[in-house]
Amino acid sequence: MSRSRPPTSDGDDLLSVDRSALRPLAERMRPRTLDEMVGQRRLLAPGSALRQSIESGRVHSMILWGPPGCGKTTLALLLAHYADAEFRAVSAVLSGLPEVRKVLAEAGQLFAAGRRTVLFVDEVHRFNKTQQDAFLPHIERGTILFVGATTENPSFELNSALLSRCRVHVMEAVSEEDIAAALRSALDDGERGLGGRGLRIDGGSLALIARAADGDVRRGLTLLEIAAELADDGSITPATLEQVLADRTRRFDKGGEQFYDQISALHKSVRSSHPDAALYWLARMLDGGCDPGYLARRLTRMAIEDIGLADPRALQMSIDAWDAYERLGSPEGDLALGQLAIYLASTAKSNAAYAAFNAARRDVREHGTLEVPMHLRNAPTRLMKQLGYGKGYQYDHDAAGGVALDQTAFPDALGERIYYEPVERGMELKLKEKLDQLRRARREAQAGPDPDT
Repeated sequence: MSRSRPPTSDGDDLLSVDRSALRPLAERMRPRTLDEMVGQRRLLAPGSALRQSIESGRVHSMILWGPPGCGKTTLALLLAHYADAEFRAVSAVLSGLPEVRKVLAEAGQLFAAGRRTVLFVDEVHRFNKTQQDAFLPHIERGTILFVGATTENPSFELNSALLSRCRVHVMEAVSEEDIAAALRSALDDGERGLGGRGLRIDGGSLALIARAADGDVRRGLTLLEIAAELADDGSITPATLEQVLADRTRRFDKGGEQFYDQISALHKSVRSSHPDAALYWLARMLDGGCDPGYLARRLTRMAIEDIGLADPRALQMSIDAWDAYERLGSPEGDLALGQLAIYLASTAKSNAAYAAFNAARRDVREHGTLEVPMHLRNAPTRLMKQLGYGKGYQYDHDAAGGVALDQTAFPDALGERIYYEPVERGMELKLKEKLDQLRRARREAQAGPDPDT
């Protein structure tokens, strides 16, 4: 839990200065006004609804949804500043319900004394339903101005009761240009930043740090601070940056919103016959630490769902690539998955088998347990034969053309059905020609001779 508290004496002022020097650069450079914030131009543009609300001090309870380092905590602090309210913060990772109740009780006392409290709940999606419900009566009474921060989709992670009492504001990853601007401000600021240290860095190197930050202002400032510590005689050189940026990783949440967005992008790139985009999303997920076994399973599903019988080789190739990865591991096995993604995206597509199976399952659910026609039943005993099991069955290999056309294979109560409609692509083109001819002949045979002929 954290709270804002102004210094109360000269000694406290001196102590706060000493402590400030120990704080990370990203914390020291936290914006003090809306004008100092970088990024979020859409949300906080002059004249926007949220900006007018904040500047007037008439703020509302809200959920801030966005990636790490986009300014969620900073915006919550500014809300309290502009509203002249107390600021309290709890983390859903570190705090339990007893601590939350203590903070809410303090907020109630302040409210009774005529002062509002902005309660910032970081990682609010990590609270369970009971913990989220604890905030509801206090939001309704106005005891607190609730500000929840989450990197996950609120629709999935927050209960509807909390969502109904808060407005969701979507925050975006900060652009490289805006991060570079924040880095320049830190280099120029002699009070809170690195100004006065005589640091030198060219524009290209600053852009490299901004790119490595990957949309996260806090991360960019941290990288700059490390580079400043390693700088040789005040000069941040390419050799310095090589050390600082060597082990950087891209943003990727293995179980969250980004994960599902990226696997969706991979699947849809394959479906759209776009091998280059499919390779990009596959590489992104592997780079982010996604389990290659999971990707192999999803690629195999694409071979079944989106390619199907238009190219039956796709399924076997998927199994082979999966097996190759299991044998080789990373990084050698990653190439097998890359080759598979290229092939799946490049070959003919059809979801006809997938759609046919789903249609058959719908009939099974809707029509229940229909009897197997007598001529299709197994008759291993004399009694079963006497009861008519298997009677009238025509052995297709003995029929003309190898198919007993006047014999149905569906339950009598269901009648003939057509589920599988091959597309005119790939190998299904041949299947379509054969099945169209066979179905036409079967309809004619089962309808019997035309009485007019």
